[in-house]
Amino acid sequence: MGRYWRIYRTFFVSSLARELEFRANFFAKIAQNVVWIGFFLLIVLVIYRNTDSVAGWNRGDAFVLAATCFVMNAIVSALFMSLQEIPEQVRRGTLDFVITKPVDTQFWVSTRKFNFDQIGTLFAGIAMVWIGVSTSGVHPGAAQWFAYVVLLLAATLLFYAFNMALMTLGIWLVRVDNLWVLGETVMQVARYPLDIYSTGLQRMFTYFVPLAFLATVPSSQLVKGYNAGMLGLGVAWSLAALLFSRWFWNFALRHYSSASS
Repeated sequence: MGRYWRIYRTFFVSSLARELEFRANFFAKIAQNVVWIGFFLLIVLVIYRNTDSVAGWNRGDAFVLAATCFVMNAIVSALFMSLQEIPEQVRRGTLDFVITKPVDTQFWVSTRKFNFDQIGTLFAGIAMVWIGVSTSGVHPGAAQWFAYVVLLLAATLLFYAFNMALMTLGIWLVRVDNLWVLGETVMQVARYPLDIYSTGLQRMFTYFVPLAFLATVPSSQLVKGYNAGMLGLGVAWSLAALLFSRWFWNFALRHYSSASS
C-alpha cells in the first residue's frame, strides 16, 4: 500500500506541475466551472419561483440534490481524469508500456493524472449542500450525515466503475472517446429527483439500474430522513460495480492485441 501511495503522490505532483505551467488557464478553468454551477442554480431558482415543491422536493432539497451531483462528479473527474485516455492509449500503442510496468494496470490508467480544474466545483458543491440543508427547513442528525457521506462515497465509486467499464470498451472498439459523454448524460438525469418518474421507473433505477444512488438516495438521507435499507443497498451496489469493473478490465486485457503484435 505504501508503494502505491508513493506512486500516486508522484502522479499528483506531476499533474500539479503540468497545471502550473499555464497558471492563467488553470484559474480560468476553475472559474468557468464555478460560473457554470451558478447558471444551473439560476435555473433552479427560476423553477422554484413559480412553485414551492417539485415531486415533494422544495428548493433547499433541490439544492442538496444538485450539489450532491456536483460534488460526486467533481471527485470522479478530479481523481480519475486519465480514464478518458484509455482509447487513445490503445490507438497509439502506449497501453503496451503500461502493461509492462510493475504496477497494477487499472490503478495506473485510473489515477495517472489529477484534474485540478474540479477544485472550484468541489468547494462550490460542498457550500451548496450546506446552503440547501439550511434553507430546506430540516435538521439532519449524526446518523443522517453519516449515511449521506457513506452514500456519497458509494456514488463516487459507482460512477467511477461505470466510466471505467465504458472506457474499457476502447480495447475492442478503439474509438470510443465520445462514450465519456454518456457519463455526462447520466449526470444530467441524476440531477433531478427520482420521484418525478413513475413507480416502475423508480424501482428500475433503484434495484436494476442504480441511477438513484448517484444523487437522489444520498440526498434523501439528509432531507427526507435516515434509511438503513437504502444505505446498505447503496454500499452493495458500489462494491458490485467495482468488482465488475475490475473483472471487465482484466477480461479486456486478456483479449488485448498490443500495437506491436
